[in-house]
Amino acid sequence: MLVGKHIRKYLGLFAVSALALGLSACGSDEGGTAGEGAGDAGELIKVGFVAVGPEGAWRQANETNIQETLTKEAGFDLKYAPATNLDQKSQIDAFTSFVDEGVDAILLSATEGSGWEDSLKRAQEAEIPVILIDRGIEPNNTELYVTRIAPDNIAVSTSVAEWAKSEFPDGGKYFVLEGPAGVSVVNERNQGWDAVIGAETTFEKIGAQTANWSTEEAKSVFETVLKSNNNDVQIVFAQNDEMGLGAAQAVEEAGLKPGVDVKIATIDGTKNALQALADGKLSFVAEYNPLFGDVAADVVKKAVAGETVDSYIIANSLTFDSPEAAKEALPNRKF
Repeated sequence: MLVGKHIRKYLGLFAVSALALGLSACGSDEGGTAGEGAGDAGELIKVGFVAVGPEGAWRQANETNIQETLTKEAGFDLKYAPATNLDQKSQIDAFTSFVDEGVDAILLSATEGSGWEDSLKRAQEAEIPVILIDRGIEPNNTELYVTRIAPDNIAVSTSVAEWAKSEFPDGGKYFVLEGPAGVSVVNERNQGWDAVIGAETTFEKIGAQTANWSTEEAKSVFETVLKSNNNDVQIVFAQNDEMGLGAAQAVEEAGLKPGVDVKIATIDGTKNALQALADGKLSFVAEYNPLFGDVAADVVKKAVAGETVDSYIIANSLTFDSPEAAKEALPNRKF
């Protein structure tokens, strides 16, 4: 439990809408530690952002949104530290530097779910609140961080599974294109999908393989899957848009029609995916909303002030199940 200037335990129950509409920073608790008075009028809140960095359209939208929200004009001094080639060690090094520097808060979007206990304990000892962005940690010790802000991966992947179940009432053969092993969102997306489709005896799992969120890798993986199964695959569940687009390319090169011979469902909801849905190359797109910088800003202010927030704040997301729905959404799509 955090003590000193962050003496209160971070509990409570606040919806995203309430946070976004008006949570404001209060003065810091009494104490003589680094960051004292952060959030007072005229003083910037120092925030270290241990980020993932280049990893596709969703990640770019999410991290850009946070950087554009936590500005000096908004009362923050944000230091952005993307990982080097998605390497966890570079993230741990950046995290350690932020703790040593004595920032007021740390945002953490982890490249890997495990291996964070020692770093989080150091931040706790330094009385620096840590807010998880998007990805969770394993084991999920909520005593070591303030909150996690993210869409609900299980709910999002469950929506994909429910679509597949309704689209294929008699079942079918499916393949799963996964993100990197060991990442919390991969486990959660499998959990939501498996809870629905795994319980249906009419669905046959051809297999699952990581394509590391990559269009090129997904194309290569699914080309092999189609060949080894004589093109007899009805459904692809791609855990992100880029991999779904790669699967669509493999389907086309096999002489089949994506969206007709093989239906492809993806998660993220980027412009490219919605355009592919509008063009009939994808069949279902579940949004994983990346634009919650305003919520992160409000949570940082409350955490630094020692106030309470919920231990998991869900960013609401949409689903798109038709070309018409995609065409309607595209003109206003921000990512």
